[in-house]
Amino acid sequence: MTIRKGLIINCDDFGQSKAANQAIMQLLEENKVSSATIMVPAPGFEEAAQWCAKRRQPNVGLHLTFNSEALHLRWKSITEHPSLHDEQGYLHENVEQFERKAATQAVVKEMEAQYERALKHGMRLSHVDNHMGSLYGIAAGRSHIPHMLWKARRWKLPARLFRYIDHTDPLLSTIPNLEQPVRKASALADTLGVPIPDYLLSHPYHVQEQETYDSFKAWILSRLYRLPEGISETYFHPGTDDAWMQAHIPSWEKRVWEHRLLMDEDLAYTMRDAGVELTSYRYVEKHLKRPRLRAAWRLLR
Repeated sequence: MTIRKGLIINCDDFGQSKAANQAIMQLLEENKVSSATIMVPAPGFEEAAQWCAKRRQPNVGLHLTFNSEALHLRWKSITEHPSLHDEQGYLHENVEQFERKAATQAVVKEMEAQYERALKHGMRLSHVDNHMGSLYGIAAGRSHIPHMLWKARRWKLPARLFRYIDHTDPLLSTIPNLEQPVRKASALADTLGVPIPDYLLSHPYHVQEQETYDSFKAWILSRLYRLPEGISETYFHPGTDDAWMQAHIPSWEKRVWEHRLLMDEDLAYTMRDAGVELTSYRYVEKHLKRPRLRAAWRLLR
């Protein structure tokens, strides 16, 4: 059955911490969300991966992780290549540092190492994306999208990219000259036979000035009525409200709000009222795969 207006609700940062794991496990268990992505180098990975393997969870993807951004929660790469690390020996704190300093072959080997470790823990991966958009080349113009897509093709997984731009999106609308990179990336995905969603929808990661839970909730719900036709993905970073997260995780309040919103029955009601169907990357894999297009290579020149 073809979905006219579908939404993948993906929980990023599975494996980051116990607070993130508790929230995401609950949301997946109760079918409040349709997807999550796991951070293999992060300290909560073992707990999250064991939970996925025990339940044969089919809707958790690989959150390729090349940054360690929290001041009090740092982690290293799997391969331990020096170009992937900062002076303190951890993954780079921000995306620009990663783009400027990481050696390409080291990035490719790290992708494979994270994938292999997830499989060794018995995971059934549903798709691949990346933490903080580190592979997109947004910060310094050094994109690793071709390498990610090549890996996705070999792994036979859909990828988090998008085919069209929603110009009302608060993040994408601020990136200049985005049409050409999006067109090239989607053409390469088609050439390699990697399924991707139609749209990516974002929302501000940090608490905005004068923002409250109620205003955040109202804004998210209003977007559901303006969702474009096709398959969209939106991502959240939910976490349970505990003292450790308050002390160590940036923007912990927003993570608590997101967990609360995803458990809120008003979200499910609004999706039904707006004619939006909750779907997953399994649908993308089955229904959005296009035939490989030799002519698409022309767009990459």
